[in-house]
Amino acid sequence: MLNFTRTISYPDYRTQHNLVKEMHTLLNQIGPGKMMNTAYDTAWVARLHKLNEPIAEDALNWLRNHQLADGSWGANQPLYHHDRVVCTLAALIALAERGLEQDAARIKRGVKALEHHQARLHLDISGETIAFEMIMPALIAEAKALNLVPLDRTGMLDEMNRIREMKLAKSPGKMISRLTTLAFSSEMAGPDGSHILDLENLQEPDGSIGYSPSATAYFLLNFAPNNRAALDYLRATCRNGGAPNVSPFDVFEPAWTLWNFGLSNPIDQVTLQASQPHLDFLEHHWLDGKGIGFASGYVSKDSDGTSVVYDVLSRFDRTTDLDALLSYEEERYFRCFALEANPSVSANVHVLGALRQAGFGVQYSSVQKIFNFLADKQTEHGYWVDKWQATPYYTTSHLIIASAGYNNSFVKKAVEWIISTQNEDGSWGFFGPTAEETAYSLQALAMWKRHGQVVPQNTLRQGRQWLVQHMEPPYPPLWIGKCLYSPILVIKSAILSALRLVEQNDFEFRV
Repeated sequence: MLNFTRTISYPDYRTQHNLVKEMHTLLNQIGPGKMMNTAYDTAWVARLHKLNEPIAEDALNWLRNHQLADGSWGANQPLYHHDRVVCTLAALIALAERGLEQDAARIKRGVKALEHHQARLHLDISGETIAFEMIMPALIAEAKALNLVPLDRTGMLDEMNRIREMKLAKSPGKMISRLTTLAFSSEMAGPDGSHILDLENLQEPDGSIGYSPSATAYFLLNFAPNNRAALDYLRATCRNGGAPNVSPFDVFEPAWTLWNFGLSNPIDQVTLQASQPHLDFLEHHWLDGKGIGFASGYVSKDSDGTSVVYDVLSRFDRTTDLDALLSYEEERYFRCFALEANPSVSANVHVLGALRQAGFGVQYSSVQKIFNFLADKQTEHGYWVDKWQATPYYTTSHLIIASAGYNNSFVKKAVEWIISTQNEDGSWGFFGPTAEETAYSLQALAMWKRHGQVVPQNTLRQGRQWLVQHMEPPYPPLWIGKCLYSPILVIKSAILSALRLVEQNDFEFRV
C-alpha cells in the first residue's frame, strides 16, 4: 500500500515541487484519451471524399503533408516495416481513389517504398501490427483493383487468409459484432463483407465501430453512408486533419497513468486527492468476474487492463474482486483477449504484478505458471519483446518492477542488459534515444535499487539529466495497434514517474 507524506524541497532542475505540480496538471488533463494522429486511420477518413464529407479533404491534405522522405507513410521513428506497409497501402488507396494529377508523383514514390518495406517485414522484432494478416488481404485486393501494385506474393497471402478464416471460424456465429474484438478491425471484411459482419449489432453507442476511426470510416463507406452517429464520432475524433488509432480509451489512460504514479511511494496528499475521481471511474466500470477493457463502454474485457486496474486500485487502498483477474488463466499462461492468435508477454507481466499485489507468494501455482511462460520468452540478451510494443524496454522494465524484491534472480540478467545499453549521453532507446524508453529504464532501475539491489548512481543521474531535457512531446510512436501510435499522457506520466523515483533514491524524505 502507499504511504502518504510531505516532502522536502531541494535545489535541482526538476525539483520535487515542480514534479508534483506537473503530476497534478496531467491528472487534470485525463479524459477520453489523448493520442497522436496516425497515417493508417487518417487514410480511411480521407476516403470519405466519396461521401462529400468535409473532413475527408482535411485528411487528404494531412496525408500529403506527412509522406516520409522515402515515399512511405507511417512512423518516421522507429522504422517498423509492418507499420510502414499498412499505412502506405492505406494512404495509396485513398490518394488513388481521389484521382488528382497532383498526387501522381506522390503515389509513384509510395508504391516503390511499399515494395521496399514489404520485403523487410521479417526484421520487426515484435512481429506484425494488430490484425495485419486480417486487414492486408482486403487492402491488397483494393490496391490491385486500382492498378496500384502487383503484390503477387501468393504464399504470404495464402497464409494470411488461412489465419483470417481460422479467427472468423472461432467468432460467435462466425460473424463480427461489437461483442468481439474483431469489430475493431472490421475493415478486414472488405467492400463486400456484409456476409461476415453483423451490421445490426456492430456499432457502439458513441457511433463508432470498435472505437476505431478506420473501422468507422469503412462502415460509412460501404454500408451506412448516412449514419449520423458514425459521422459525428469521426468529426469529434479527428484533429488537425488526422485521426488517432483508437478513441476513446478512457480506462487505459487513467489506469496506466495511476500505475506509473503509484510507483512513487511516498506520495503527497494533493496527488492522492487529484487521483480520486479517476479511481472512482475505474472502480465504477469494473465488472465483477470479468474486470475491465481499454475503454469504459468496450464490451470485450482483457487481462492487461484488468490486471493494471486491479494493481492500481489495490495500491490506492481500493478493493475489487480477484476472480476477474483469475478468469483469464489458461493452462500455460494468462490470455489477454479471447481468440488471440498468440499470448501477450506484457499482459502476463501485468498479471504477475497484480497477483503479487494481491499477496500471492512467488511459489503459488499461478505465479509460477507466469514465470515459466516468461522464461521461455526471454531472449538470449536478457530482454523480453511483446506484440503490443515495438520496444523491449517497456515489457522488460515492467517485469523488473513486478519482480524486484519478489524474484530477483529471474530478472538479474535483464537489469544488467538495461544498465549495459545506456547511451553515453544517459539515454536509452532500442531504435534511437527516446524519452519514453529512458523513463522505463529509470523506473526499473530505481525500483531495483529500492529493493536493496545495486545500481550505479551515475547511471540514474545521467539518465535523469538527459530525460529532463527531452521530456516534452512529441514522442515517437512505440505502441503497436493497427499501426504504431503514441498515447501522449500515458508516456508523460511514465516520464514524471521516472524522474520522481530517481529523486526519491537521491534525496532523503521525512515523514
